[in-house]
Amino acid sequence: MARVKRGVTSHAKHKKTLDAAKGFYGRRKNTIRAAKAAVDKSMQYAYRDRKNKKRTIRALWIQRLNAAVRDLGLTYSRFIDGLTKAGVQVDRKVLSELAIHEPEAFKAIVEKAKSALPATA
Repeated sequence: MARVKRGVTSHAKHKKTLDAAKGFYGRRKNTIRAAKAAVDKSMQYAYRDRKNKKRTIRALWIQRLNAAVRDLGLTYSRFIDGLTKAGVQVDRKVLSELAIHEPEAFKAIVEKAKSALPATA
């Protein structure tokens, strides 16, 4: 039975880890033990933050919509309620883009939402 030497695969694995640790400070960038721990943790952060990014972006759309509809005499929650009652199915991303780039079209949507809401005294 021939002897199996594993230096080549070990070096390849180490190189892959150290390449992923580029830009890290101190021993974390050039010592395999510290780099492996740092890279593993960075992958956990990256996975988590890909999920959090979706929440953050949605919150941004909502803030933009709230600011835009307040200029037109509504609040965000009343606006969304009006859209639901009017049967308008446009998502927040598109509404936010309309509010920024197509203010006239957005104004028409707001008026439609206002008309679907009951008149308040």
